[in-house]
Amino acid sequence: MGRLFGTDGVRGVAGRDLTARLAMDLSVAAARVLGEAGAFEGHRPVAVVGRDPRASGEFLEAAVVAGLAEAGVDVLRLGVLPTPAVAYLTHTLDADLGVMLSASHNPAPDNGIKFFDRSGYKLADEIEDSIEAHLGEDWDPPTGAGVGRVRDAYGAVEQYVAHLLSTLPVSLDGLRVVVDCAHGAASSVAPEALRRAGAEVVTIGAAPDGLNINAGCGSTHLEALQAEVVRQGADAGIAHDGDADRCLAVTAAGEVVDGDQIMAILATELREAGRLAKDTVVATVMSNLGFKLAMRETGIGMVETAVGDRYVLEAMREGGYTFGGEQSGHVIMLDHATTGDGVLTGLHLLAAMARRGHPLDELAKVMNRLPQVLINVRGVDKSKAASSPELAAAIAEAETELGDGGRVLIRPSGTEPMVRVMVEAGTHDRAQAVAERLAAVVGGL
Repeated sequence: MGRLFGTDGVRGVAGRDLTARLAMDLSVAAARVLGEAGAFEGHRPVAVVGRDPRASGEFLEAAVVAGLAEAGVDVLRLGVLPTPAVAYLTHTLDADLGVMLSASHNPAPDNGIKFFDRSGYKLADEIEDSIEAHLGEDWDPPTGAGVGRVRDAYGAVEQYVAHLLSTLPVSLDGLRVVVDCAHGAASSVAPEALRRAGAEVVTIGAAPDGLNINAGCGSTHLEALQAEVVRQGADAGIAHDGDADRCLAVTAAGEVVDGDQIMAILATELREAGRLAKDTVVATVMSNLGFKLAMRETGIGMVETAVGDRYVLEAMREGGYTFGGEQSGHVIMLDHATTGDGVLTGLHLLAAMARRGHPLDELAKVMNRLPQVLINVRGVDKSKAASSPELAAAIAEAETELGDGGRVLIRPSGTEPMVRVMVEAGTHDRAQAVAERLAAVVGGL
């Protein structure tokens, strides 16, 4: 059996892989592990629990709350809020543990559980391993006054929105913005924050019913946002995923601005303001080659990590950096948040437009995005991708063919059963041809 925790918590199809029993057992084990580690020493432990609007989040929330309370932890229910809001409130409300129920950009049948420590950071690998090791163990639960109490945390949304607004350097007055909330956790928060920042806001994908999260909308399906921005004559569009830890954007002409371009814009803004620690940005190996070249040309250093926001964050904390992220739009601004925050990112991207008085397409010219083709190959043994001599030879041949004008990256997905084949080249056709050739090799493993 593989490790239960992936790169972003425990995920699976709710009710089949991620059951109420597993959710409850994980919560009990987490409380026990943190208690044994001394995290609750000298006080009665408190946890905050939030979720996105998936239907399965209702029964999973009940199970998590029950497990924590059974283990003697008092619980504050935050309700439906973005993942970064739960991370922020864990620290701000002086809780010992934060729990978020979400499968991010995945479809509605999936769900997940992720834990945050009292500082609002995701738990370290060794703590997750310990939680997994304690699952299902016999233990002596508290009784009477020792059991946890449960209540709702009123005012949590207002506290989070106020925090977001406090980070903005300028007003968004005069900007007309379309925001796509993916029928997810930001359906109330994102429009509210944008309006209070001064923008005129048009909202789509903001009517969650528990089953429509990420369905044809949000950061993984930008077509609706592109069309609405053009139809509304808006200055820009902002797209979030189901738990709003990501942000992608659309120009007034309906062109996509991806996470690399957003990072390039914001890194440049931070550097000019003297707030980019060590004049360095942290990004993953999936970042476009054009992003790397742009950072080099603007004098900004780059630290490269494995794919996954937790690895970006680890490198940032270890190196003393304050800005980083992923091409997917998961951007981390450590001066204001402990994890990727899509609403925060969107606000600061629009603030860059307002401060400079330039349209988004002009700002995005800070980097030239090379054509990039990504093919997800399903139904293969992911472990073979790292050890196949045939694949290694095919990669070497492709890299020689592309030279300095392109690159190849093949990696197993950390959250899904597939291998990703990514190729960048001077033209889309060339990148497509090389990617298809390599995908065929991977598919034959």
